[in-house]
Amino acid sequence: MFNFNNSRQKSPQKRFLFILGLAMMVIYLGISIVILFFNEALSLDPERFPRNYQIAFGILLIVYAAFRFYRILKDNNENE
Repeated sequence: MFNFNNSRQKSPQKRFLFILGLAMMVIYLGISIVILFFNEALSLDPERFPRNYQIAFGILLIVYAAFRFYRILKDNNENE
């Protein structure tokens, strides 16, 4: 998954973008977990944002986070 045996050091810009991409992926996963499992704590109005829409939005965020993680790994392997 991660190749730590690089003899070349990444540029600071590439390193920053890699860390930013990972942070955004974690944020998307966190938002989806909060929407899916802690909806009572959010006190969302069920008439404006019904439970089935919450579940669909949470799943969509998880899929998007997985897609971003795939792209981060792909870009990381190509730039080595």
